Amino acid sequence: MTGILALLALLGTPLFAVLAGFALLGFHGQEIPGTAVIIEMARMAGTSTLTPIPLFALAGYVMASGSGPQRLVAFSQTLLGWMPGGLGLACLAASALFTALTGASGVTIIALGGLLLPALLSAGYHERFSLGLVTTSGSLGLLFPPSLPLIIYAFIAEVPVDDLFRAGLLPGSLLVVVLALYSGLVARRHGVTRTRFNVAALAGAFRHAVGELVLPVVVIAGIYGGFLTVPEAAAFAAGYAILLAVVIRRELSPRALVGVIRESMLLVGGILVILCAALGLTSYLVDIQLPMNILAAMEGHVTSKLMFLLLLNLLLLAVGCLMDIFSALVVVVPLVLPLAIQFGVNPIHLGIIFLTNLEIGYSTPPVGLNLFVSSFRFRKPVVSLYLASLPFLAILLAALALITYWPTLSLALVKG
Repeated sequence: MTGILALLALLGTPLFAVLAGFALLGFHGQEIPGTAVIIEMARMAGTSTLTPIPLFALAGYVMASGSGPQRLVAFSQTLLGWMPGGLGLACLAASALFTALTGASGVTIIALGGLLLPALLSAGYHERFSLGLVTTSGSLGLLFPPSLPLIIYAFIAEVPVDDLFRAGLLPGSLLVVVLALYSGLVARRHGVTRTRFNVAALAGAFRHAVGELVLPVVVIAGIYGGFLTVPEAAAFAAGYAILLAVVIRRELSPRALVGVIRESMLLVGGILVILCAALGLTSYLVDIQLPMNILAAMEGHVTSKLMFLLLLNLLLLAVGCLMDIFSALVVVVPLVLPLAIQFGVNPIHLGIIFLTNLEIGYSTPPVGLNLFVSSFRFRKPVVSLYLASLPFLAILLAALALITYWPTLSLALVKG
C-alpha cells in the first residue's frame, strides 16, 4: 500500500489524498480507527488562529483583480526610481508588499511580472538580471505580515501570531536590502538610466495609490498598536478591499466580485484540505514518536546547535524545492520543532528560519515553483531561469546564514 501511494503521488494524485492515505494506512497498522484523522480535522476547525486566512486571501485577490498592481508599481518607481538601482528596489518593494497581502508567490509573478519586466528592460537592465530579479522577488514578502504562511506556522507551532509578525519584519527587510544593494551595483556597472525625482509626479502617484497603500499601514499599525487583533485586522482588510474596489474605485462589479471571491476561496479551500490531511499524518508520526526517534539517532552525530542549524537549513531548502509551502509547514514543523527546542532554538526564531528557507526554495533549481511560473509567464526556457536566479540565490543564502546564526535579528522586536 505504501508503494502504491508513492506511485500515485508521482503520477500527480492530489497531495491531500496522498497525505490522508498515508495517515490512514499508518493508523490501520497500529489498529487505531481511521477516525483519528477526523479528530485532527475537527481540532483544526475549532481553532480561531486560522480565521484570518480566508479574509486576508480575499483582500489580496480583490486588490489584484483591479488596477491596484499598476498603481503600486507606478508609485514605487516614482518614489525610488531616482536612486542608483532604484527601479530594482521599486520592483522588490512592490513584489514584497503584494506577496505579503496575497500569500502566494505565483500570484505576484503573474500579476506584476508583465509590468516589472518591461520596465526593467527599458531602463537598461540586462534580460537575465531582470528575469532573475522578478522571479526571486515573487516570494520575497512571505516574512512580512499578514503573510498566510506566518499564520499557519503560528497555528502549527502554537506561538502567538502577532509575535511571529514582529519577528519577520527585520529578517524580511534584510532580504529586500541585500537584493536592493545588488541591484544598485548592477545598475552602476551597466549604466542603467534613472528617473528624475519630481515632487509633483510623486504626489500624483501617491494620490492614485493611496487607497492601496493605506491597507497594509492600518493592518500593521492596528495589530502592533494593540487596536486590532489579527482576526479583526483580517476582517477589516477584506471589507476595506471590497469597499475600495467596488464602491470607491468601481473597478469591480458585484458580479465580478463574486468571481473573485470564488477564485480566492478555491485557494483557501485547497490550503485547508491539505492542512486537514497533513494534520492527520502528523498525528500518526507523533504517535509513533518519530521526532524522538530522530533525536535519538542524531544525538551521536550532531553535537552542537550550530551543526543542527546547518543540517536544518539543508533539509528545509530541499523541502522548499519539492513541496508547496503549506503542506511543508504542516508535515515538517511538528517533526523539526521538538528537535529544535532540544538544541535551544527559540520556536519563533525557528519559524523565521523555516519560512526563509522555503522562500528561497521557491527559486532554487531544479524544481523551485517560481522558476516554472516565470518560465510560463515570460515564455522562456526554464533552464534560462535557472541561470538567471543563481546570483540572487547566492545573496539570499548569505542572508539566510545571518538570519540563522544571529537570532537577535528575529527576536529583537518580539515582546519579552
